[in-house]
Formats: sequence, C-alpha cells, structure tokens
Amino acid sequence: MPEFAPRNMSDYAATHRDFRWERPEHFNFSTDVVDRHATERPESLALLWSDESGREQRFTWQGVRQRSIHAAQFLAGLGLKKGDRVFIMMPRVPEWWFLVLGCIRVGIVFMPGTPMLTVKDIRYRLVAADANAVIADVSCLDRFEGLAGTGRVETWVAVGDGAPEPWVSYKAGTVGTGAHGQSFAPTRAEDPLLIYFTSGTTGMPKLVLHTHASYGLGHVITGRYWLDLTPEDRHLTLSDTGWAKCAWGKLFGPWSQGACNVVYDFRGRFDAGRILKLLESQRVTTFCAPPTAWRSLVLQDLKAFDLSSLRHTVSAGEPLNPEVIDSWKAATGLHIREGYGQTETVVVVGMFPSVEPRVGSMGKPSPGFTVGVIDDTGQEVKDGQEGDIAVRVAPERPVGLFQEYVGDDSANAACRRGDWYVTGDRAVRDAEGYFWFVGRADDVIKTSGYRVGPFEVESALLEHAAVAESAVIGVPDEKIGQRVKAYVVLAPGFTPSQELAKELQEHVKRTTAPYKYPREVEFVSELPKTVSGKIRRAELRATPPKPG
Repeated sequence: MPEFAPRNMSDYAATHRDFRWERPEHFNFSTDVVDRHATERPESLALLWSDESGREQRFTWQGVRQRSIHAAQFLAGLGLKKGDRVFIMMPRVPEWWFLVLGCIRVGIVFMPGTPMLTVKDIRYRLVAADANAVIADVSCLDRFEGLAGTGRVETWVAVGDGAPEPWVSYKAGTVGTGAHGQSFAPTRAEDPLLIYFTSGTTGMPKLVLHTHASYGLGHVITGRYWLDLTPEDRHLTLSDTGWAKCAWGKLFGPWSQGACNVVYDFRGRFDAGRILKLLESQRVTTFCAPPTAWRSLVLQDLKAFDLSSLRHTVSAGEPLNPEVIDSWKAATGLHIREGYGQTETVVVVGMFPSVEPRVGSMGKPSPGFTVGVIDDTGQEVKDGQEGDIAVRVAPERPVGLFQEYVGDDSANAACRRGDWYVTGDRAVRDAEGYFWFVGRADDVIKTSGYRVGPFEVESALLEHAAVAESAVIGVPDEKIGQRVKAYVVLAPGFTPSQELAKELQEHVKRTTAPYKYPREVEFVSELPKTVSGKIRRAELRATPPKPG
C-alpha cells in the first residue's frame, strides 16, 4: 500500500532531488486511502459541509466510508460495473462525494460536469464519452429534458425527491459500523478512473482520461507539498464539482493527506464577505481560491474578520496580480502562493512553502516532475528565453499526468514533442529556476475562473440567423481575468445595433453555458484569416479597442 503519511516540504531542493513516485500494481483511492483513514482515525472529521441557509453537516472518516460503500452497492445494484462510464452533474452537496467514492470503489469511470451546462452541452458529452449512466441532482433535471434515449445511456439516477421516470431515486444511507460491504474486483493503478471535458480552440471539448494512479496517487503532490496539508488541517478550495480544480482541492488533494475537507454550497453570485466569514467561523487553516475570487476578497475590510486560523493560502487557474498578493499579505501576513497545472495534470509548478516567494512567478517544478521551457524542436531554451512549458515524459513518465485524449489521435500527437508533453502555455525560466508565465499558446479564454473554448461560442453564434461568421477572443479584464468578446459578420438583411448585440448575447446564454456568453459584441465587415482560411485570432487580440 502506498505511504500517505504527511511529509511536508522543508527543503525544496532536497525534496525535488530525492522524490520517487509510488508505482503499485493495484490502487484504489476509496479502499486504499479513505478506508485507511477510517480505520486509523474513524471519529476524526473528514467532511465539514454548510450552505447559504446556515445548514451544516459533519461526516467522520468512518461515516464517509460507510456512505461510499452504500453508494457503491447502490450503483452495482443497478447493474453498473467496472469500466462503465457515468456522467455526474450535481452542486456541492455531500452526496457528490459519496457517489464519486462509490464509483471509484466499484471501478466505474465517473465524468463530472458543472451544473451550469445546457441541454446541448450535456448531449454532446453523453454521446462523445459513450456514457452508460447519468447521476444528477434533482435541481439539475431540467437540463436533461428530451435526452432520454441519448447514446448508450440506460440508467438515470436522481439525487433527491420528486424525480419522474425514467429517473431512479438515490437516497443517501449508511451500512453497519465497520462493515466493508460487497467486495469489488481490485482496480489496477493504470485502470481508467475519470474523464474530464476540457475546451480547446479547434473543436468541441476534448475528453481527458485519468487513471487511478494519475489522479488518485498523483494528487499526493498537490495535497502534501503545494497545499501543505496534514491530518490536523481544515482545507477549503473554491470550486464547483464540475471542474478539475474540485479533484485537486476538494477530493484527492486534501483527503490523500487526511485533512478535513471544508465545503460551502453556494449557488448564487460569489459573495466575498460570506467566504471570509466562513474562513473565520469554520477555523479554516489552508485556503485555495482562483484569482477572480482573490481580487474580490482583498477589496473587503480584511481586518474586520478573524483570519488567525489561516496558515497557508494558494491560488491557481491563471496568473494573480501582484497588487492582490501584496494587499492580502499586508492584511494577513500570508503570501498567496501560486500553483500551475492543467486538467491534464496535477500541480506541476508551484510556489511551495519552502520556496522563497517571488511575486509574479509561478514557482518551481513539483517533486516528481522535470519541467522545461522548450522550442519548436523540443530542445530546452536558455534561461531568460521564452518558450513552451513542457513536462518530460521519457525515459520515465510522471504518475500525475493524464493517460490520453479519448478518441483523439491528432490531439494526442499535438501535445507530444520528442521526450516532452507540451502544455500549450508559454513561460520564461530564470537563472534561479523560477518560472514566469507569459501567456497561452492557444486561444482558450479564462474568465472568472472558467475555461471557455472560442469554438463553442462561435458555434452557438452561428446558429443565429443574423450571423454569417464569428470569431471569439479573450480581452484582458482587471476583475475577471478575461472577458469574452465576439467579432460578428452579419448575414445579408441584418443591420448592426445594440438591440441585436443583446439578442446575440441572450442567444448564446440559452444555447450554451451562461458563463460563455460574449460580454462584448463588435460587428465587422470581415474577419482576418490565413491563406488556408483559418481565423487569425492573434490579429484580433492585437487590434486596439473600438472607441465608445
């Protein structure tokens, strides 16, 4: 069994030099990690849940194990088995964790989706991923109307009361104290664990496949070294359940180290004051938030809150403004330490606790990873020179790296350059080994902590009769990182107007997830293109803002 006792980093250079990946033949996060904590610390707090109404639920490690066994038995009782694929869409309710652990226990491949997805988004995912089943909260069922009979889905599970046919109602339960319940076939470390959907620029979302090792074992790096967790910690990560950040900071990261997972279920607009009050009332010790949230948090009167329990704060998702880091440190004495990774990876570069902070830097490579800045030929560039961020995958592939893009040979080939996995982002490494983020090599837009692929928004716009052509880019925004901007060439018979721009925005909101809609719409007579007909988004990004 892999060793999960916390060994927090006190000497970065020595830890990075001496680290070796655990590579067991078999591994299962539910049985090897959760059950181990439940045996060694059965009454310790594992999950501390609350919501906007003030409700609170506490679950010990023993309770989490019992409920995950119940979930596994329930799913197996429906005929689901190892290797089946289940799309799961739920808000931050405790049952999400129990059902996910139940899937892992059985060997079912779970595929998370944010509750913000639309019917169109969901249909694509069910078909592309060849899903066998769906698990959804009753609050999300309207997004599944008309999808019965889609693809291979035969099993529909609803969490909560009042679900109509063909939905089967799931009710959380427990099994007898200390019971291990039904036995399931052991999972190999390289068996499929989960699939995430990630947006790109040249097509619909790609399917990112992780194994039981790459996330279940790989996120030991995230939890132990970057989040700096121990069993005595209470950790809060701000993320909904549909994003990979949830796996990083609300599942594998904290629970690999036996820390208590603090979950706050809010479904309205982000309220910085409420989050600060939560940090105070729940005595949170370690905290992770995206830059969008940090920018709002530092605008509050931080001295009005008792944040003395906090000892470690981190940020990920996109670069964080230096002034935000300085403001937080001035008020709390804590440096916001950045971390870099992707849906395809665990944290691969970070400002680890034993690394001297450099404001504006991504940090240094994670233990277990050789990270370089390379050129188009796959050779490392000189320090101080810009290039592509890449992870060495030969002669030994790091455990914390995804298996493949499912059914996408071109994407799998494009991300490999010699002995390197190419992340698609660009950076500069200085003479002391610090990485400095430059920008994205592709066109993915990061807005309010979400990743938006231009192709999806463009496709939605083209469904409107008024649109002949469209191109979508990200425009820098101090509050949300980037805002989505659409350039639109109108079809004959349509005239540019503010009313039409608003109509197109509402159309995108209805057609795809609301956070993807263009906050700006600019009407143009033509779009810049290459000789092969591809839109030159880089040229659009370089275009000065239109007056007014």
